[in-house]
Amino acid sequence: MDYGMIGKIEKAKRYAQERDRIAFNTLDVQFRGDHSVYQVLLNAEGWHCNCPGFRAHGICPHVMALEKLLRPMLKREPLPYAPGQNVVSDVDKARRYAEERDRITFNAFEVTFHGENSDHHTTLNNGAWDCDCSFFRSRRVCSHTMAMERILAGMLPTASTVSASA
Repeated sequence: MDYGMIGKIEKAKRYAQERDRIAFNTLDVQFRGDHSVYQVLLNAEGWHCNCPGFRAHGICPHVMALEKLLRPMLKREPLPYAPGQNVVSDVDKARRYAEERDRITFNAFEVTFHGENSDHHTTLNNGAWDCDCSFFRSRRVCSHTMAMERILAGMLPTASTVSASA
């Protein structure tokens, strides 16, 4: 029996429940909206979506849905509503989108885990995981990657989508 792996699985469950210990630093998401597929990005400068609503108002239902889904792992205030934005419609759409997780595919992200002993940085890039912890270096899996798989279940690229885009 692999007691080291059992311990990491238990820690991953705890991390998935203690989401305030995780901070999204960047993300790149494909978002299937009602009318088209959009790219949503988060980086040090803030949010960006290539949809018409974001271009017009600096906020959109796609970003609002991600803010709802990823709270409290986003260490920033939600974007404010914009003058001229159809707030009621956008809030309704964002709520629906947040419940329809199959609309969202995470292409890439970088998160920081605030662990019990130190911080660790975990990334996903086009279906490939990386983490700076020693367990990941030896096993190619760790409590950090397993926690993110739990949290983002249904929103990560599958093996078939990764090989199709390669």
